[in-house]
Amino acid sequence: MTPRHSETEGTGPEEPVVVRDRRRVDPQTGEVRPPAAEETPAGEEPSGPSLGDSAEEPATVSSSDVEKQLSERTADLQRLQAEYANYRKRVDRDREAVVQGAKASVVGDLLPLLDDLQRAEQHGDLTGAFKAVADKLVSSLQRAGLESFGDEGEEFDPSVHEAVQHSTSPDVKGPTVTLVMRRGYRFGERVLRAALVGVTDHEPGEAPAEPPVDGSVGGELPLDGSVDESGQQ
Repeated sequence: MTPRHSETEGTGPEEPVVVRDRRRVDPQTGEVRPPAAEETPAGEEPSGPSLGDSAEEPATVSSSDVEKQLSERTADLQRLQAEYANYRKRVDRDREAVVQGAKASVVGDLLPLLDDLQRAEQHGDLTGAFKAVADKLVSSLQRAGLESFGDEGEEFDPSVHEAVQHSTSPDVKGPTVTLVMRRGYRFGERVLRAALVGVTDHEPGEAPAEPPVDGSVGGELPLDGSVDESGQQ
């Protein structure tokens, strides 16, 4: 009988045993190992597409597409700029309206004081230092934008005048303010208070008498055959 080991004779040297440590954590340091690249046996080409095949060819963009995108971006920028400009104008307008409203509210609270000063001036009590202070107050309010209205002789305007008395006269051509009971005030374009006035409307006079009608025409006798005072026909 042939020994068993004699069957393996002539087969050549045995391949070395390779042990690969695929553990993700190093048992000695405790750190995570980076992923190891797969080894390729010698003499074999790496599988998969080559480097030249994986590179994509650059996409070609026509000049018309570039101009179209540029025009769209320009239009978007212009629209955004216009919206921002309108927003700033609206904010400035609202801010100015708030400021004017606050000023008008303060001035409106001082109108009774101006009425007292006006009555004191009409009675001759506004003199001396009191008059100097009153003049400074009125001047300051006028510089701020306060304006008074409601003088005799003005044309009646129902938007700023409140008529509490009405009369007629042939001396006026239309509705006219002939009596001012309380002056009105406006601040800028805002009417703070209407003026209390008496209005006189036009009253047409008596119509002139018509001249007598002469029956004769061109010096001829009347057609009805009547005679005049001299007895002539």
